[in-house]
Amino acid sequence: MTASTANVVICGAGIAGISAAYHLTVRQGVRDVILVDERPPLSLTSDKSTECYRNWWPGPGDAMVRLMNRSIDMLEELAHGTGNAFHLNRRGYLFVTADPSRIPDFERAAEEPCALGAGELRIHTGAPGDPKYIPAPAQGFEGMPTGVDLILDPPLIQQHFPFLTKRVVAALHVRRCGWMSAQQLGMYMLEQARAQGARLLNARVEGVDVIGGRVRAVCLSSEAGSQTISTDTFVNAAGPFVKHVGQMVGIDLPIVCELHGKIAFNDHLKAVPHSAPLYYWADPQRLPWSEEERAMLAESEETRWLLAPFPHGPHGHPEGGADCPVQLVLWTYDVHTLEPVVPLPPFDRHYHEIVLRGLSRMVPVLRGYFKKLPKPTVDGGYYAKTQENRPLIGPLPVGGAYIIGALSGFGIMAACASGELLAAHITGADLPTYAPWFLLERYEAPEYQRLLEEWDESGQL
Repeated sequence: MTASTANVVICGAGIAGISAAYHLTVRQGVRDVILVDERPPLSLTSDKSTECYRNWWPGPGDAMVRLMNRSIDMLEELAHGTGNAFHLNRRGYLFVTADPSRIPDFERAAEEPCALGAGELRIHTGAPGDPKYIPAPAQGFEGMPTGVDLILDPPLIQQHFPFLTKRVVAALHVRRCGWMSAQQLGMYMLEQARAQGARLLNARVEGVDVIGGRVRAVCLSSEAGSQTISTDTFVNAAGPFVKHVGQMVGIDLPIVCELHGKIAFNDHLKAVPHSAPLYYWADPQRLPWSEEERAMLAESEETRWLLAPFPHGPHGHPEGGADCPVQLVLWTYDVHTLEPVVPLPPFDRHYHEIVLRGLSRMVPVLRGYFKKLPKPTVDGGYYAKTQENRPLIGPLPVGGAYIIGALSGFGIMAACASGELLAAHITGADLPTYAPWFLLERYEAPEYQRLLEEWDESGQL
């Protein structure tokens, strides 16, 4: 057994752990920070992301909007400083409906985040006095409006998004949103942290020594043997295994895991133009099957469920450079909690076809794939989440123990601000006013318990 020391030990070299190391070393000047992971950096969940970002979040309170606005501010700062090495764009998210009765829902969905700080609400009805609609460019992120364009003029929708079905009656184009290369962002922050002395150890955290109510050491194992690192600061950034690592310091974290899958396929029919924003079908539906297919599916208990109603939410976005034909698509129609395991359990064999059929309600050209489905690449990862789908960032009730976790499907977009917030907690720097919303101790406050009883929005696509 070997022994060493560190000022800070971070368990997990995903985007959250790397951001924490970056902000501690590069932004706060902390030395002797060690990142520990038994896998290569950014390889468990961070590289399974759709790599999107948004400042579009519901309440209660403005904490999530402010956290994301701060994170996007830093993404843009890093993009400026690197010549946009991680290909940040601002194409936005486009939510659409073909149901006129959903228009009031779209209006409410537009008003709340704008009131919380997401930006201006612009409504386009086709009337002469309407504000001007500004299309989003395929590349870049500067000079674009924030907020949302609520488009209630079908001809205007078709003019700018002709790949959509002509049945669409309303569209919400949320503007401070887009996607990036998360791998390049994460590796840039890791390289900067290592240049300031951060070390990356390929090892597994086996335990944390807590003596007198304080962290004293972290116990590791690797192919080279066991190792103990003496430290008084331990950060749990273990992604889907954050609950397991929390138990090492005697804390049962209120976190569960869900398995989410995504699909990549070559869109050789060019159903969706490569310049499109993220597209999202907001209407519940039954999957489009022929009468013959319906009769066949109804014959078996194993397939009859494919005829049942499905919830809203199939969505996707173009991937890669201008000449890349790949679309990333997904739909969380059947999500349940489970214990995280690696390798991942298999996804439903019907998943690819279900997502394409669901999206075909929005993008009719996708029906051209029904007879011969394009070969998919299916992967995914775990969403580690709290019941109200807000992260845990800050100190734990053990001296020297901290958490940056429960970044449920929004780890890439929240990483910069979350790492900054965690580093402020550790170093005693000034905290933003939204910091209390993300502490574990929030669950002890009676007013927060009352909020939880009324919570009806996940805020998660």
